[in-house]
Amino acid sequence: MRWTYTPLPADEVEALSRRAGVSPVLAELLLRAGQTDPEAAQRFLRPALAELNDPFLLVNLERAVIRLREAINGRQDIVVLGDYDVDGVSSTALLVSILRRFGLNPRFIVPRRMEDGYGLSRSAIDRAMEQGRPHLFIALDCGTNSHAEVAYLKGMGVDVMVIDHHRSKEAPLVDGILINPHVHSDDNDGAWRNLCTVGLVFKLVHGLVKQLRTDNHPVAFRIKLRDYLDLVAMGTVADLVPLTGENRILARYGLRILQSAERPGVRALLQVAGVRPEQDLMPVDISFRLGPRINASGRLADAALSVELLLSDDTLFCESTARQLDAFNRERQDIERQITDEAERLIESRFSDWPGIVLFGDNWHPGVVGIVAGRVTRKYNRPCVVLGNEGDMAKGSGRSIDGINLVDVLGTCCEHLTSWGGHPMAVGVALPKLHLESFRERFAEAVRAHAGGGLVEAELAIAAWLTSDELRERLMEDLEALHPFGQGNPEPVFGVRGIVLRQRPEVFKQTHFRFHLDDPRGRRLFGVAWKLAHRLPPAGQPVDLAVKLTWNHFNDRKLLQLELIDWRPTQAA
Repeated sequence: MRWTYTPLPADEVEALSRRAGVSPVLAELLLRAGQTDPEAAQRFLRPALAELNDPFLLVNLERAVIRLREAINGRQDIVVLGDYDVDGVSSTALLVSILRRFGLNPRFIVPRRMEDGYGLSRSAIDRAMEQGRPHLFIALDCGTNSHAEVAYLKGMGVDVMVIDHHRSKEAPLVDGILINPHVHSDDNDGAWRNLCTVGLVFKLVHGLVKQLRTDNHPVAFRIKLRDYLDLVAMGTVADLVPLTGENRILARYGLRILQSAERPGVRALLQVAGVRPEQDLMPVDISFRLGPRINASGRLADAALSVELLLSDDTLFCESTARQLDAFNRERQDIERQITDEAERLIESRFSDWPGIVLFGDNWHPGVVGIVAGRVTRKYNRPCVVLGNEGDMAKGSGRSIDGINLVDVLGTCCEHLTSWGGHPMAVGVALPKLHLESFRERFAEAVRAHAGGGLVEAELAIAAWLTSDELRERLMEDLEALHPFGQGNPEPVFGVRGIVLRQRPEVFKQTHFRFHLDDPRGRRLFGVAWKLAHRLPPAGQPVDLAVKLTWNHFNDRKLLQLELIDWRPTQAA
């Protein structure tokens, strides 16, 4: 791994530090985040809900609000179909919750991965129609490219609304109301390009509540949209959209609502995930604790269970369902470990020098391969597509690395794909198994072409170089002002030079290790390194450390902890 550090002009750091009233380290971090103006920097550090834009500026949102108002006034039947990932589940729970507040009883359906496939499929639509034909059908986190399926619904006399953030190379829908900032040719929706679907649904319900307050609807004045930001934060963080602009505001306040756990389903989920209420909730808790459990039902069973959990006020039901999701997640982890081991052996034996890799296993579960794709992509630093077996088809997911847009890559090698789509960093694909070898070769060629001069070595960006005595609790206060960290606002990695460990690190659970060091004042600092036991730094020799700073909660105490990301021998000056 290559460490990179671009020094900033000292006078710019000093000027922002003085004019914004922040420490030099925080000033450097703000400059790296693009915050050069002192007033803008203060707004970045203290984002306010009042800074959210007028929802009616979003293209087609007014049309959607008018249609929902018509449905509410006419007590119309509505079906909501949401995708089976966290974004789709949280979007469905948010919209259904709000519509219920206005007296409707919308039915909701989540595609079953193995039966219905992805998105707005005919199979899922027909299943939704078993209980009767609705007046309005709303697709969430899917449907942008579903021209035939929308026409099918319209042919039955059903109005259609699609709220989605997936990119499209096709003409936008004309038969229904489409809210998707990625498909409009003008720049009116530019400010919302980074919102995921739950963020767009929040804009929709914001607009709906505003309109119904204008109409003096009594329920509209009782709704506090802030109370629904826990759902928005879950989908926003889990879907890996940039935590900048409105996403930063929604996620920051949503994490606070999530931590309060007023929703019984959230409270039960936090408990089974081992998230303690006294600890500050972080995006990582969504990414690695809550999100996987919500996703697990969609990967192995029916994601409608996760929607029910988030909607329910029944404490006993929520506790039982959360335990069930936890069990699904443990099963998913076992399956994932087995597939990951097999995938890594395949790469080492057959594809170690391929620029882009396509893997397939006859016994691989299509619902788990996306996680495996993410793991092998990170480990080998190259785009990977991992496919599972589904009859005559191979279905799965791809993940990418910085600088390689998977949507563009697949656009040049999609002749054998029956379906594909997603984001630059993550896609879903399906193809007949008989075309696997051809697609594997075409994908590798396409990645090579997009990489130009070749895939670069994985980089570790150092945000600032510190001395060991600067690693203090007050620095954590600065970092907390920068939260939430995630895509577009990465958690800073600090470099510390010339550290000498007096004792050999202590390995635990065979894969991790603990260590400690003393600063020049004799203060002891403790650290942990995850999955680095195969690469222990030496004792008694100077090394450079790349670390993140975290709190370690232990015995009702909160202690500063270094999380080691990488180390290297100290270079001679």
